[in-house]
Amino acid sequence: MRYLSFKTGGRDSYGVITDQGIVDLGARFGNKYPTLKALITAGFPKEVVAAAQGPADLAESDIEYLPTIPDATNLWCLALNYVEHHNEVESAGRVQELPKQPALFIRSMDSVVGHGQNLLHPGVSEQFDYEGELGVIIGKAGRNVSEADALSYVAGYTIVNDGSVRDWQFHTKQLTPGKNFYRSGSVGPWMVTADEIADPHNLRIRTTLNGNVLQDGTSADMVHRINKFISYLSTITMLHPGDILATGTPSGVGFSRKPPIWMKVGDVCEISIDQVGVLRNRVTTS
Repeated sequence: MRYLSFKTGGRDSYGVITDQGIVDLGARFGNKYPTLKALITAGFPKEVVAAAQGPADLAESDIEYLPTIPDATNLWCLALNYVEHHNEVESAGRVQELPKQPALFIRSMDSVVGHGQNLLHPGVSEQFDYEGELGVIIGKAGRNVSEADALSYVAGYTIVNDGSVRDWQFHTKQLTPGKNFYRSGSVGPWMVTADEIADPHNLRIRTTLNGNVLQDGTSADMVHRINKFISYLSTITMLHPGDILATGTPSGVGFSRKPPIWMKVGDVCEISIDQVGVLRNRVTTS
């Protein structure tokens, strides 16, 4: 199933999108499970799953997409998790060794928007870059999870645009400033449940800007696979249902190109991932 969070008629809700439209689960179960995160936390109760297979309540045109889990406790990200991306960053003189352990950083939830919502150009910098990534959504709480058990903690998969303001990212050795500009990234359009993706390490990831293909890679090339990411992270902190894990980007980012390619006001960035969908956003000043 494809679960999504959205706004309609002045209220926030969540539901399932089908070929016929959107089943508004928030309208039916909002008092008991007020958000998609709450539904995940409850373990997808049978009554809700059954209702999700019913007739559609809304057309896609009736909604505004929100980030897949707008109230996620954490949005954790992996840096330099593809060899070719590491190489292009290294050639720019920004890093040296390929990380032997997952290189983690964290984004605030107000730094991301949903599918179809506008990315906010930073204004103070022209170096606004795209990064198409497979996103993992955690399905249950846990600590000290083994790599062997890690994929059982996955509720589903989404798409992340880890929009980056490169000069601010490289002001110091800390990535945080350039990765947390307000509304600079996106998560969406929905979560495809884990049972529908047999192998998350065999998915094509493509990023286009105004229709031009700039990234074309595969999740098979991850240095630290999803089970390693989850296990490593759970050793540090508690995993929470609804947490979003961005697994790193393939090569082809804008700042490594000669000349660089930056996202500008009016540009449209699309990230497509096999079996998941397409995340599309326009860059604006508001």
